[in-house]
Amino acid sequence: MTLRALHQKVWSESTRPFLFDLFRAYWILVKIMVPVLFLVKLLEYLGATDLLAQVLAPLMSLIGLPAEFGLVWAVSLLTNIYTAMVVFYEIGLGQGYSVAEISTLGILILLGHAIPVEGAVSRMMHVSWGITILTRVLGAYILAGLTMLSYHVFDIGQQQASLLWKPEAQVDGLLNWGFAQLEMLAMIFLILASLMLFMRFLRVIHFERLLTWLLQPLTRALDVGKEAANVTIIGLMLGLSFGAGLLVAESRKGHISKRDIVVVVCFLGVCHSVIEDTLLIMLLGADIIPILLGRLVFSVLMVAFLARTFYARQPTFD
Repeated sequence: MTLRALHQKVWSESTRPFLFDLFRAYWILVKIMVPVLFLVKLLEYLGATDLLAQVLAPLMSLIGLPAEFGLVWAVSLLTNIYTAMVVFYEIGLGQGYSVAEISTLGILILLGHAIPVEGAVSRMMHVSWGITILTRVLGAYILAGLTMLSYHVFDIGQQQASLLWKPEAQVDGLLNWGFAQLEMLAMIFLILASLMLFMRFLRVIHFERLLTWLLQPLTRALDVGKEAANVTIIGLMLGLSFGAGLLVAESRKGHISKRDIVVVVCFLGVCHSVIEDTLLIMLLGADIIPILLGRLVFSVLMVAFLARTFYARQPTFD
């Protein structure tokens, strides 16, 4: 076989299908994310964040949090964790909040952030807005209440939290905002390409068999097939958008059932980026046990319930 013929074979059998899958998955994400990003920016200009903060302030008091935390959660719900951290430092620097208060706020932010963008991504994978709001917003509030209650019952976490880092204030202006969004979209493309290459490499060396075995307790709890294990671990480590991008690619190939895709996306909605997001909240002075272990256990239990009720498997008959 000549070098030219070998090049054509590699292109037709490997490179071209990979690029096709990559750009198709990325384009689906872009079509969802870009309009939502502009919508969120418009809502900010119209004062939606302040209005939402006023609604959330009384809810903060019900679970023992300062009313001003309503603004922090409102910002996280509409934007992202980083922006919520900036707002927290603007309103809370020098206030002397306790570890219990910061950890409870961290739960709210971790489960309920970037709802417009990540909810749209979930909707693309056939998870309804109702399920997204139920699991992420209501779920966040329930777990936050349980977290604060646990701190009071066991009389722990009452010492003052230590702030470990202060983020830089974001630069105002539509132009700066536009460049930031383009940078984010470019980063998503690069990471998605890297992940898809990595997934192919794992299949070549058959490493996914070990990964599937290690994740058996999780996939069994969620009542999903072993084929979803690889994508689940990617989403857990890196985020819902990346996990959904891989799910798009896998769903086109028929490797994962539509029902299992929905369940995995529900789980990744409430429990994703467990390394990065957890570390960010710890920088505010939160306790790792509730924001990592508590979040993981609560997410598994909640989505396992959904998987066996709302998304129950259809019975089969021989």
